[in-house]
This record gives sequence, structure tokens and C-alpha cells, in this order.
Amino acid sequence: MPSGPGSPGGPGGVGGPPPPAPSGRPGDPNLVNGATTHGILGRTAIRHPGELPLLWIGVALTILAYIAWTILMLSTVVLRVTEGQQTVDSLWRYVGILPFVIQLVLILPLFPLLAWWARAMMYARMRAMSVRMSPTQFPEGYRMVVEAAQQFGMRRVPDAYVQMGNGVVNAFASGHGFRRFVVIYSDLFEVGGQSRDPEALRFVISHEVGHLAAGHVSYFRLVFTNVIRMIPILGPALSRSQEYTADNFGYTIAPHGAPGVMGLLSGGKYLGAEVNVNELADRAATDPSFFVHWANWSASHPVTTWRAHALRDRSKAGSLWIRPSGALYSSPLPPGHVWSSRFPTPGDALGMLEAADRVRPAGTGRQFGRFSDIDYSARPPLRAIQTSAPLLSQRTDYAIPAGPYRDDARGAPAGGASPFAPPGQQGPPAQPPRG
Repeated sequence: MPSGPGSPGGPGGVGGPPPPAPSGRPGDPNLVNGATTHGILGRTAIRHPGELPLLWIGVALTILAYIAWTILMLSTVVLRVTEGQQTVDSLWRYVGILPFVIQLVLILPLFPLLAWWARAMMYARMRAMSVRMSPTQFPEGYRMVVEAAQQFGMRRVPDAYVQMGNGVVNAFASGHGFRRFVVIYSDLFEVGGQSRDPEALRFVISHEVGHLAAGHVSYFRLVFTNVIRMIPILGPALSRSQEYTADNFGYTIAPHGAPGVMGLLSGGKYLGAEVNVNELADRAATDPSFFVHWANWSASHPVTTWRAHALRDRSKAGSLWIRPSGALYSSPLPPGHVWSSRFPTPGDALGMLEAADRVRPAGTGRQFGRFSDIDYSARPPLRAIQTSAPLLSQRTDYAIPAGPYRDDARGAPAGGASPFAPPGQQGPPAQPPRG
């Protein structure tokens, strides 16, 4: 693979060191230069290919909606003066047939102010009630924020806060004016401790800073995508494309944290350490159910199996609409969409459990999670468990193409080792067996 700036393994590339700090102080962000030194559109190549088309559709719909609103208001005034209130009432009876139109009529003039107020209040709550990361408070997490901001070319380091999670694992990014901030729930720091999975925390933080660098929290983007976000299927699709883009940003800095994040999102902060992410990703390709597709189409984030598949197979962008192709391993269990006649009987399942116990690596049998400040040296490393070849599974003839890949797919990290490759294996997960 190439190793120049921005390429995998090169300065600013996947798995490479952060780029050197700019020699001069970047100019202040404003309406025309964007949050990063890459301009108002940022780094377009790293974006999911569906993001900008959906964004422009959203902008066009919002502009058309404001034009229609203006025409409706002018028509109301003109008809009131020229033909009287009865004609105006008839017009609004026709308009009121569709509740969605009434919502737009009420929301459109108020939304810019409501959005500005809501963002101001959210930022105020974070400043008033959360812990601010700094060089002296949660410096490890703050360093991750700063390094991501530097690598992504942000003009200013975003504010960063730790919010009490109450058992919820979450993080988000937002802004107010030209200020930007990220919020990390406290439970994520349990995942990110040195005894656990610091690279997973780095991926999450870089993902959130990626949202900022890509302009996803811009006030004007929020206003001009207001209409598309109300439309089923289209609104969630725009959101999912932005999540894939943010994953690409996260992968540029912490590719080896990607398996940990997929384990976290599917198994939680304790059991995530026991999730086999290759088995998780393969299910994306083996379940063609319409209802799985519908679950994805209606979701603001890619469903976890599809997202894991996208992070493992960096030769193509994440799937927005149709399930991705390519399972690396065949599962001993049938996919969930098939008739129940193919499901195992209790005797069959007990036989599979016994067969798995005979080949299960030492130290991987008791899957009850990992907790902070407990010695797990007798067990295999966390990432080795997550990325191992699934037990009782056969390698299929599917192979992830060798890189280099498109920028939006990002490629493998330095040295060509896939973070999802089973222990001791280099390159994209396993070429199929020959002969």
C-alpha cells in the first residue's frame, strides 16, 4: 500500500502517526471556511458515497418547503383581502387534509429559532452539570480528543465532557454557534481503561470528533435537513450515511478499536469482550429477511451486523439499503429467516455444545464478561477472543479483496493486518483454503 500522507500507515493515514501540527494558527471557523482546514465540505473522499447526495436532496426539499410555505402565506393574505374569510377557510381545509403539511406549516417558521435554542440549552447543560475533560482532568480521554482533532484538521479543539451514564454506553457530538463539543458517557471509561480496551474508547471518541470534522452538527445543516429528517426511509438513510462516515474517521485513527466497539454495541460493556465479531459480521450477509432490511431502513444508525461487516470489509462502503455480501465463515446454526424445520432439536444443540467444548481454546469457556481491576492474564487477550475464527464453522470461499481501497473504505492499517483477522493471521481475514 502507499505510505504517503493520508494513506494507510502514512502520516495522517490509517494506523499511522498523527500528522505534524500546523506551523501557523488556523484561522477562526466562520460561515464559509468550515470547522476544518479542509474547507466547508471537509474531506469529501472519506465520506460515505451516499451522504452528499442525500444531503443535497434534503437541502432541496427544505428549500421547496420554504417556497411552498411562503406561497401559502401570501395566498392566505391575498385571498383574505380579495375574496374574504370563507375562501381562506376553504383553502386551509384542503391544506389540513394531510397532517404532515400542517406540521410543516407550523414548524418551518419556528424551527431555526427552536434549533438554536435547543443547541444553546444542551451546551449549557453540559457546562453546568458534566465534567469537562482537560489536561488535568481525564487527560487520557482529552488527549484522544485532541489527537483526533489534529489529525482531522479541525481549526479548534472541541470541548469534551464526561456525563454520568447510569449504565448506558453512549456518546454524541453537537455544537452551538461555531463552538463544538463531544460528550462521553461515564460508562465508556470503564470500557476504555488500560485493563480493558482503550482502543475501543479511542475509536468512539474519534468517531464523534469525525462527526464534527464532517460538519454533521452544523447549525445550517440541521436547519436545511429538517424536512428530510421527517420523511420515513429517507431521513434515517441520511443519518446512517453520516454514521458510516464517522466510522471511517474513527477507523483512520483507531482501526484496532473497531472490533471492540462492535462487541460493545452488541454485547454491552462487560460481555462485549466475549463477542466473536467475525460471527457477528457474517450474519449481515446470511440473513436476507425483508424485516431485517426494514429494521435497517428505519434506523438512524446502521444495524450492528451490517456495521460490523462494513468495518471488517474495507474494500467497499457500508451498505445503506441492501444487505452486504460475503460471509467468511459458515455457521453451525441456520440463519433466523429460515423455516423452523431447519432449526436444531435440543439433542442437536447439545451435541454441538459438546463438539464446541472439545475444540474450545483454553480460557475461553466461561463467558461472563470482563470487569475493571481483575486479573485476566490466564485468559487469552480480549481481542484474540473477539476476532478468533468461530468454532464449528468452516471457512467459505469468500475473500476480502486486497487493498489499497477507496478513501471512503479506508483500507487496512499499517502493515496490512486487518483488525478483524484471527490471531496470527495477516492481511484481510483469511483467504479461503485451496484444494
